Amino acid sequence: MGLYGVMTTSVSGMSVQSDRMGTVADNIANVDTTGYKTASTEFATLVAEGRVLEYVPGSVSTIARRGVSEQGDMTYTKSPTDLAVSGNGFFMVQSSAGTPYLTRAGSFVPNSEGELVNAAGFKLLGYSLLGGDLSSIINSPAGLEVVGSANLGMKAVPSTTGAFQVNLPAGAAVTATADLPGANAATSEYAGKTSLVTYDNLGNEVVLDIYSAKTAANTWQVAVYDHSKASASGGFPYTGAALTTSTLTFDGTTGQLASTSPSSLSVTVPNGAALTLNLTNTTQLAGDYTPQKATANGNAPAAVDRLEISKGGIVTAIYADGSRVDAYKIPLANVASPDNLTAISGNVFATSKSSGDLQLGTANTGSLGQVVSGALEKSTVDLASELTEMVEAQRSYTANSKVFQTGAQLLDVLVNLVR
Repeated sequence: MGLYGVMTTSVSGMSVQSDRMGTVADNIANVDTTGYKTASTEFATLVAEGRVLEYVPGSVSTIARRGVSEQGDMTYTKSPTDLAVSGNGFFMVQSSAGTPYLTRAGSFVPNSEGELVNAAGFKLLGYSLLGGDLSSIINSPAGLEVVGSANLGMKAVPSTTGAFQVNLPAGAAVTATADLPGANAATSEYAGKTSLVTYDNLGNEVVLDIYSAKTAANTWQVAVYDHSKASASGGFPYTGAALTTSTLTFDGTTGQLASTSPSSLSVTVPNGAALTLNLTNTTQLAGDYTPQKATANGNAPAAVDRLEISKGGIVTAIYADGSRVDAYKIPLANVASPDNLTAISGNVFATSKSSGDLQLGTANTGSLGQVVSGALEKSTVDLASELTEMVEAQRSYTANSKVFQTGAQLLDVLVNLVR
């Protein structure tokens, strides 16, 4: 029984060294795989039960482990959708079948549908911020959506704020009431006119004509019209009434707006939003009618130009016109025992009974760490250590084979005793 035990034990020794070589091979093959976590093989003794005075050879088994919790070094790239985690958190991704997994492999690029997909084909998940209130569940991926620009589409921003600052000529003649711009008569008179481009809810340009006329000493009427309703000559009379009129009063000593005067002008853009124009620096001084500043926000329809991702995991869509919209929030996940996560093909992990339940949190808080845009986490494989491990496994395998060979030779001797 002893010789057979020796041979059986040595076979188990060769088997575990073969497993050890397998992990070394995997590690070396993935030395350049983004987010890869080093695999290792640990051995456990299997002792055979026997009598006190008799030694019965046992065996050895392998336990494969991955250093999932080990932080890899970072390499920086020029792509803002290349992501790494500086901390203990994991990105949540989704397979083509819709199954959620955890990963540290953040080499995300937009696919043909604008979704962010990593090199293994897993789609990045996040919470949508477009619907207002953010609703998240701490222990479940429920509510997560695929992050991308596909659902952002084109966007038009209506004009809501702006500025209208001019110098009104202090020496201008007073206009008769019947000829004020607000009367919309063919004979309307004014000291100055400024046209301002604004945008309606659909992103159409709406040109507003702003007229200024003196009604009395230190008093002016400002009237706003829709330019599309101007006469053939481009002015009065308009086919529609003034969108708004306002009376400004000035301090005759300083030429500045009086404290009792409106400091802003409100007008509703046709098929658009309420627009408030700041008049604070409008003056009444000697000289000509001189526009100083005439601006309005808003923009025509624009497509998403690129995505930016903050340390807190906020995905901001940057449109071609420069406008910005916070579209998604990328959560970070973790479990109680990351090293006991189940490894799945594609450099992703699934939770297991040994790892503990999934916990989702906000990036840049606690031990989860922060999201680093324009960076990738390198493999944690140390090539020098793996080559050393390979040599050790080779020699251990050879030594076990020698034990087997010796046992076989001794068995031959025993069999040959009967000759």
